[in-house]
Amino acid sequence: MSFGRLERTQGPQPMSDINMTPLVDVMLVLVVIFILTAPLLASSIRLDLPRSEGATPGTAPQFVTLVVDAAGQAYLDDQPLAQAALAERLRRIGAERPDTEVQLRADAAVPYGRVVEVMGAAHLAGLSRIGFVAEPAAASGAPVQPSPSR
Repeated sequence: MSFGRLERTQGPQPMSDINMTPLVDVMLVLVVIFILTAPLLASSIRLDLPRSEGATPGTAPQFVTLVVDAAGQAYLDDQPLAQAALAERLRRIGAERPDTEVQLRADAAVPYGRVVEVMGAAHLAGLSRIGFVAEPAAASGAPVQPSPSR
């Protein structure tokens, strides 16, 4: 019996590099999704909304967005309307779906009387669920200074 040297061939060494291809694929898909959805999330009407500590976005199953800009112009779902046309559109919406919520976004510079006119038109149309949209207070904890009155 002869004892010889038993030579064992070494197998392949484990790979220590990270495969980046799946990561890049996922990131590209996320970028495309954000590019497509970002314009849908922003309103096209520029407003300076008032700030409040309790301003948290709520969800409503059916809602319309009613915006009053700094000049007092009313927009219903981003379409500018005169007061009579606004009242008519709100009346039609109230007749079709009386439980629809009106999300009122009024610029901080709008006089209170104009906001009451718009709210009154919504209430006369049978839409009693009116939500006021505001920006959350500053995250730094410092009180927010009111904008100068005009």
